[in-house]
Amino acid sequence: MDPARLNHNTEKADLTPRVRQVEGRLRATRPRSVGAADRSERRQVRPKAEGWKQITNPDGRPTLQFAAPRVKQPPKHLADMSVAERVEKVKELGLPAFRAKQIAKHYFERYTADPERMTDLPKEGRAELVRELLPPLLTEVKRLTTDDGATVKFLWRLFDGSLIESVLMRYPGRITLCVSSECGCGMNCPFCATGQAGLTRNMSAAEIVDQVVQANRVIAEGGLGVGRQAGNGAEPERVTNIVFMGMGEPLANYKRVMQSIRTMIAPAGEGLGMSARGITVSTVGLAPAIRKLTAEELPLTFALSLHAPDDELRDDLIPVNSRWKVDEVLDAARGYFEKTGRRVSIEYALIKDMNDHAWRADLLAEKLNARGRGWVHVNPIPLNPTPGSIWTRSEPDVTREFVRRLNEAGIPTTLRDTRGKEIDGACGQLVATEADKAEALRSAQAENAENQARLLAAEAERTRAVVDARMSSED
Repeated sequence: MDPARLNHNTEKADLTPRVRQVEGRLRATRPRSVGAADRSERRQVRPKAEGWKQITNPDGRPTLQFAAPRVKQPPKHLADMSVAERVEKVKELGLPAFRAKQIAKHYFERYTADPERMTDLPKEGRAELVRELLPPLLTEVKRLTTDDGATVKFLWRLFDGSLIESVLMRYPGRITLCVSSECGCGMNCPFCATGQAGLTRNMSAAEIVDQVVQANRVIAEGGLGVGRQAGNGAEPERVTNIVFMGMGEPLANYKRVMQSIRTMIAPAGEGLGMSARGITVSTVGLAPAIRKLTAEELPLTFALSLHAPDDELRDDLIPVNSRWKVDEVLDAARGYFEKTGRRVSIEYALIKDMNDHAWRADLLAEKLNARGRGWVHVNPIPLNPTPGSIWTRSEPDVTREFVRRLNEAGIPTTLRDTRGKEIDGACGQLVATEADKAEALRSAQAENAENQARLLAAEAERTRAVVDARMSSED
């Protein structure tokens, strides 16, 4: 450990009182003492990737990937289209415009892409219509359950063989789905399993939406533990809340993420009919994109994965901090609250001897309070172990002290429950392993063999029909 990097030198510290303008008034914040007595209460562990090697620039800084590689994109799907585009597509196929609404209803409300179940569509041309508007996007490779069936992790294979994961969770009064927005992630955070794989490509809007549709289908089939029964005035259960906290940095795939959200909140039949307030968008701190999200004026829940209140640590812990520092990101988050009135969530993974020091709790509270009161809520998260990593969650007494200091400073703070640890489905654990890739390959091979057998059977049936017709004519 390099003591110089801990900034123990008080002569370099800014001890002048800071003054900020918040909600039309000046607010003075007390100067912080950052001397050795304050910061050397416990040892300081520096962030370092273990079990894998971060890709770095020539200057030694972790490489960030904002632009996805140019690769083949998935086929255009009904969920990629506006209502007008769906109608136009149906007309191109020589069908009346109202067929677009019918097929959308099957997909968004009945969660099916099976033409045999769409009996209100004419049999002739039905398969072609489905093939053109509902091409397959996600193929389930594996499903793992825990929490007595109330948590389910899915491994999905996309059209190009890319693998992504999503996690479905039942809570009292709600059902939440954690969705992925990218194949891999380009933010290169050293503690996150997803980031180890790098960025393969951005997901399409329809691929994001299809995670929700597939989850709703599983719920309808009884695949999420014991739930309430429909009937007697109760509507069938479905996903009520979405969190963009799966694989990928949502705001790095901004256009497609926002398109998927607009489909989620579109009226039932046109989209999924969900509430914008039930959708949480998370980011590691892409300040310009946060400001862009603010301008959308949608009442989404916004979550900032902060994990450190000081730039010195956060530069290494969250490499994108080298672009947009803590204060700029917090200002952008405060701007989101001012525009939307929606309280911001601060996500803070507690890591033993790295970011869980009492003085960091104090500094976090100071920075948040300097921007006003009542605009933010902090969710400390016990770090989830990642395969191959020796990083460890904070001790219980340290966690309690961190939470206590924030609450006493007037910052609403709740230690977050993490679901899916047993199935590698919790925060920071979503990644396609080599075993997953092998299983996906076997699944794809089996699916190809099944499709080939189906084609051969169809060809044999056609041949028999021709022979029978020929024999009948000879008779």
